[in-house]
Amino acid sequence: MPSLPPDRSHILTEQRNPRTMRLHELSTRECVALIAREDRAVLDAMDKAGPALAAFIEAAERGFVAGGRLVYLGAGTSGRLGVLDASEAPPTFQVTSDRVVGIIAGGDGALRKSSESKEDDPRGAWPELEKLALNSNDAVIGIAAGGTTPYVLGAFQYTNSLASRPVTAMLSCSPVPKPDGADHLIVLETGPEVITGSTRMKAGTATKLALNTISSTLMIRSGRVYENLMVDLRATNDKLRDRAMRIVATLTGLTRSDALELLDRAGGRVKVAVLMHRRGIDSDQAERLLDAAGGRLDKAILR
Repeated sequence: MPSLPPDRSHILTEQRNPRTMRLHELSTRECVALIAREDRAVLDAMDKAGPALAAFIEAAERGFVAGGRLVYLGAGTSGRLGVLDASEAPPTFQVTSDRVVGIIAGGDGALRKSSESKEDDPRGAWPELEKLALNSNDAVIGIAAGGTTPYVLGAFQYTNSLASRPVTAMLSCSPVPKPDGADHLIVLETGPEVITGSTRMKAGTATKLALNTISSTLMIRSGRVYENLMVDLRATNDKLRDRAMRIVATLTGLTRSDALELLDRAGGRVKVAVLMHRRGIDSDQAERLLDAAGGRLDKAILR
């Protein structure tokens, strides 16, 4: 007789939603309206998790500004969302691809083809974590909607064994105790799903919002945003050239054509272009001024 799997009926995201018991009877419009109503729980969950999110970001900030990495790991939907957020960081904030890293159980092939059995291995993430040579400047977030995924919990055992430990956090959509080896616990309590156990729905949406918040705030705090503009953008295609040109025009008061000419002289680098205009200097001088200001445009303008 096969052994019984662990009982997960107590986990909030695995429980039945009393408001969605008759999905099979609903019309298309009723389904759409019901899902929309349920999704409102996501913003409430984000509000309640705000202090925990801020505490983790504050703990990770010093190391990230010093050149550390933000590492996401998870299985299934959770892992895919981590990889998604990591992949969006380089074009948005002009960071190298090793600064925000996504690790998914089953490897990159699991992004397209489900590899859910890999999540049961508590040492499954260890080889990838070992390759990273983690240190105290890094931050690692384990993502598990139900908070019980062995692949994620086992990763904390690994990070906790390191002589130079990264900052660690568990991100869950169910109330769970803080795992051994995790410094922080972030709970996004979205409640039972519309379709029982389908954490790609509310839990997935809340997780994406939380990861957006974490990575974006770290980038803001490390000087990669000025006002509300992505000034570390590098213009590498027509869409980005247009955006970069508009940012330069906004911050300098130049016309579109003059902003584009300045941007070309700056090698497509928005910060350099703005500083060249504000300080009346060439691109080499602007680069040196930015380096002296730790890459922060606000400080470079005032130097």
